[in-house]
Amino acid sequence: MAKMKCAVEGGCPTDYVAVTVSIVSFIMLLVWSTFPFIVHKVPRTKGSGFWIPVIQVVASFNLLLSIMVERKPILDMSNNFLKFEKRHWWLSCYLWAVWVEGPLGFGLLLSCRITQAFQLYFIFVKRRLPLIRSFFLIPLILFPWIVGAAVIHIKKPLNNRCHMSAQWTIPVAILHSLYVATLVGVTAAVHHIEFRFDELRDLWRGILVSSISIVVWITAYILNEIHDNIRWLEVVSRFLLLVLASILVLAFFSISSSQPLLSQISLRRRESREFRTMGQALGIPDSGVLTQREQNSRIDPNEPLDKLLLNKKFRQSFMAFADSCLAGESVHFFDEVHELSKISENDCVRRIYMARHIIEKYIAAGAAMEINISHRSKQEILSTSDLTRADLFHNALNEIVQLMKTNLAKDYWSSMFFLKFQEECDMRCNGYELEQMTGWNYSPRLSSVHGTDDPFHQDHLLKNSECDNDTDS
Repeated sequence: MAKMKCAVEGGCPTDYVAVTVSIVSFIMLLVWSTFPFIVHKVPRTKGSGFWIPVIQVVASFNLLLSIMVERKPILDMSNNFLKFEKRHWWLSCYLWAVWVEGPLGFGLLLSCRITQAFQLYFIFVKRRLPLIRSFFLIPLILFPWIVGAAVIHIKKPLNNRCHMSAQWTIPVAILHSLYVATLVGVTAAVHHIEFRFDELRDLWRGILVSSISIVVWITAYILNEIHDNIRWLEVVSRFLLLVLASILVLAFFSISSSQPLLSQISLRRRESREFRTMGQALGIPDSGVLTQREQNSRIDPNEPLDKLLLNKKFRQSFMAFADSCLAGESVHFFDEVHELSKISENDCVRRIYMARHIIEKYIAAGAAMEINISHRSKQEILSTSDLTRADLFHNALNEIVQLMKTNLAKDYWSSMFFLKFQEECDMRCNGYELEQMTGWNYSPRLSSVHGTDDPFHQDHLLKNSECDNDTDS
């Protein structure tokens, strides 16, 4: 009898376990989603790259809370702590089981994931930015859920346990399955792309977990309707539904599709903190690295600025000056476009990653480091039919170089940044000349070995003492 009462009124050990698991799962989800911003101080981006993961977190919370509230025994168990009055309208089955669990929970999760898959399809298969913005696409995908919830709310087919009869359960299950099938179709369209991050894996994982969830939920509904007098079945079904939903929200969450670089900074990948730029994450040759010849190069201020900026050391000095003037976005843009130029035109995937990163960081309206370029140049980039084009940022780059010549270059030549750069360059060059002229080898293994006494017969060059004025490739 105690077990019978537990099944009806709540308070079963499995109820406490299920609620605990759901709370822990949501806390883990919050930690996972906020970890890069709190610990690594990653700047918050604007646009879909930030808002889609946030919407996923909100939808996950709605899903877990709705399952707890609509399962009356679990709610009754919680009532001992929260002192709820069950007759309040905001505890209605139609609010939680229909609206919060449906359009605002599972439906919103699937809509976000379909939107992410849709974006990947357009960017990597069609090689262009999506034609429909995400804040229009998500409500559009979610619309059938809203219509279905409105119909159920009007017809009121739920019983006192928030369950529906078979004639309603089957259409609802078909709606769930239709969205999973849509996600499978879009994922299949991009499965041949060799993604550099975890986009495809996250998509398949979401499909697998959501499919299992639908099967378990349908089975639980059917068994409870057919065998509504078996109390242990009700206890087991509500335990499985809540625990499975807790696993779903963790497995379904993904940053990689929206912010691939940010996805590399997580609790599981501490070593990836060294990926400070997209160029490093993509493995672009010599990204952020100075060559020996470049470290010992002199700069002629009379040369054109765009040519001088090809030198990594000079570009870093000029960037530091521009940042001190709160105008560093132009130099950062030049630097990342230069990194893009190092990627082979045949390497379409990496070029798309880099181009997308540059657009979201510098070109899109409200971008974190939006640059000041003409509307024509901006629209030319945003409406391009090929993100892999070699001249995609050509016009924008010309405008930025002209802007830097006008606003930054003149002040830089008389700044302490240039004087410090010149002094460091002279010191490096003089040290390099001394080593070349004397023929001394300063390596730990051959210290004090000189000239013809060198047992390794090294050829110490006595010429070319001038510092090379080379640029990075």
